[in-house]
Amino acid sequence: MEQPNQPQEASLHFLDYWRVIRSRKEIILAVTLLVVLTGFFYTLTLPNIYRATAKVLVRDDALDVDVFGREGGGGYNPFFLRTQYELIQSRPLLLQVARNLNLAERWGTVEDGEAVPLPRDRVYSILMRSVRVDQIRDTSLIGISVSRRSPQEAADIANQLAEVYREQRLRVKRREIEGGIEAMRAQLQEQRERVEAAEEEMERVRRVLGVALVGRGMRADRIQLQRLEADRITARVDMLSRRSRLDQIEQMDGDALRGVVAYIVNDPEVAAIRRQILDTDVSLSLLLENYGENHPDVRRTRAARNELAAKLDQALLGIREGLRAEYEVARSRYEVLADELEQARTRDIEAEGEQFLPFEKAERDVQLQRSILNALEARVLQEGIKLGVPRTQVELVEPAEPPPANRPVSPNMTMNLILSLLIGLGAGIGLAYFIEYLDTSVKTVDDVERHLGSAVVGVIPQKVRPLTEEGPDSPYAEAYRVLRTNLQFANSGATGGAFAVTSGGVGEGKSTTLFNLAYVCAAIGDKVLIVDSDLRRPVQHTILGMPNRFGLTNVLMRDVPIEETIKPVANVPNLHFLPSGKLPRSSVGVLNAQRMRELIKNLKARYDYVFFDSPPVVGVSDASILASEVDGVLLVVQYRKYPRQISTRAKRIIENVGGRILGVVLNNINVMRDDYYYYYHSYYSNYYYRAEEPAQPAGRQEPS
Repeated sequence: MEQPNQPQEASLHFLDYWRVIRSRKEIILAVTLLVVLTGFFYTLTLPNIYRATAKVLVRDDALDVDVFGREGGGGYNPFFLRTQYELIQSRPLLLQVARNLNLAERWGTVEDGEAVPLPRDRVYSILMRSVRVDQIRDTSLIGISVSRRSPQEAADIANQLAEVYREQRLRVKRREIEGGIEAMRAQLQEQRERVEAAEEEMERVRRVLGVALVGRGMRADRIQLQRLEADRITARVDMLSRRSRLDQIEQMDGDALRGVVAYIVNDPEVAAIRRQILDTDVSLSLLLENYGENHPDVRRTRAARNELAAKLDQALLGIREGLRAEYEVARSRYEVLADELEQARTRDIEAEGEQFLPFEKAERDVQLQRSILNALEARVLQEGIKLGVPRTQVELVEPAEPPPANRPVSPNMTMNLILSLLIGLGAGIGLAYFIEYLDTSVKTVDDVERHLGSAVVGVIPQKVRPLTEEGPDSPYAEAYRVLRTNLQFANSGATGGAFAVTSGGVGEGKSTTLFNLAYVCAAIGDKVLIVDSDLRRPVQHTILGMPNRFGLTNVLMRDVPIEETIKPVANVPNLHFLPSGKLPRSSVGVLNAQRMRELIKNLKARYDYVFFDSPPVVGVSDASILASEVDGVLLVVQYRKYPRQISTRAKRIIENVGGRILGVVLNNINVMRDDYYYYYHSYYSNYYYRAEEPAQPAGRQEPS
């Protein structure tokens, strides 16, 4: 039985929560209203708070004029703006604002006619709560917002805080630069001393080693070595040049040599002889055109040319020998210079490790110390210039203006009411669920079937009165018709019988339920008897407006015949009533099992239905006796009244005495609070009346 119900419970999980909210809506609304009213009146007591905002443009440290052309940004720093937020709200800045605006005296108190300034920590605490710093989205702008009761005071504090922050940034940077310059000047003086010490050490090493210098830092031996190298190179070039001319002359002979020698050797005598030979050749050619070979002029001219040629050959021979001699001299000079250079190099190498290496080390140290000194002097000069160049790290873009007096930012009545509403709803819903958690009463049909293990044969709405007052056309009558039909099916389909209607506790509506059930059965045409067997607290005679002088107690004590105690109900055909009668002082044994068995047998022979209004099962033994003798018991359970343990115990008591529970009647349902029951009763009521209205029957019929 339980396994098939599990999916249904899971599917109705949300409806269960909604049912709790709907059933406890009075608590939720009450708590919500209380919280909203509290929030409303509390908001009225709050003072007006005004907010003024100053916008500042925050930059990383940079000069307004890039003097040295190397003041580029340091790259994106994701922590820069966050750091500035904290700096703006830092204690030193806020206290400086308080001093500048004299806030301790302005916010102070008056004691004994004297002004007492507010303590510094208290001033800082107030400012800290009043200031809020925000970044303008996707910009380098920071908004400094101050909330105060005075609009002018809020604007003054915001502007003063921006100004103090700007001055603090400039002051800190200037202090950093000045401190750096002072430190570099101290280092500069120390570096000068190091340079002087290094120069003195180099001079001492030079004197000790006997290093000769030509000019500042120039060694004499190195200059001599360089000169020898230059002379050797010059001699080699001269030697190779002379060797080239000599080779060219030696490779040529005859006319070829005579033709080019003037160009190879720049000798004026050879050039003059060469020109004379050319002139003679021209004259000889002219003479041969007019005269023969043996002509005296031709012979004389030819003899002159031969003489010039012999003279030229002699000169060429002398030139060749002279070039050879010059080449030998140039070669010898080159070899001498090469030997001398080699010896100088050897001497330099030998002296390098013994004499010049310590000196060069001292010289390098001097150069290093001088380079450091030069760099420090340049940096000190550069920082001094940068110190004088203006820089704008913080710029007040938009000063704070006093907000209008009719536009406070707090208290926000609308926002507070919305928050109060949300808080109230949350608290109300939470309280409703908490009460629901503590409430172990029966709330639904599922609770009955789950905890009592019995079927629900009837669901009765709230505030139902006896049908004699409301009439058979009451909208609640259909619930009792359904109960009668379910009772018949629960009794294995048998019509009629003796039934007891009881409950676990007092006040669960069993008497009204019994009367209306009997009324419906009688209206349908069944012969019905109502027996008020609740001897201690009889109710049925009050409902019917009939006397209770004689009744069941008199019958059981055999004082009065049963025929004299049963009375017909006026205006209700087929309905009869047996009152409880007056309970004697000694009531022990009145409701005897044997007597009740005989009485029930007698009444069943006379009536179709006999309904016994039984006292509550828990705590009263009469109900157990009735339950053991009747054909079946209807257990009435009132909706959300008693813990379900009482109904469970009542069911167990009835079963223990051999009683037969036909079903449970769930009574006093608030159909307007619970959607399930609302639709249940709306459906049956509408269905019944819509089905009956067109026919307009003359009499009542039992519903199918």
